[in-house]
Amino acid sequence: MHEHFFQCPYCWEEISFLLDTSVSNQTYIEDCEVCCNPIEANTTFENQELIHFEARELGQ
Repeated sequence: MHEHFFQCPYCWEEISFLLDTSVSNQTYIEDCEVCCNPIEANTTFENQELIHFEARELGQ
């Protein structure tokens, strides 16, 4: 597992997600631990190193 810190696209607070390094490409939804809004995260790992991370708002 890899802990990745980033800014929430809703409240702009710094938060973190735990990412599974064993899966090359992932898309999943997790709530912000501060404002509780859903965030869609897209990740890409190569040789268990994070090479792409994108977090975006989901229209509600």
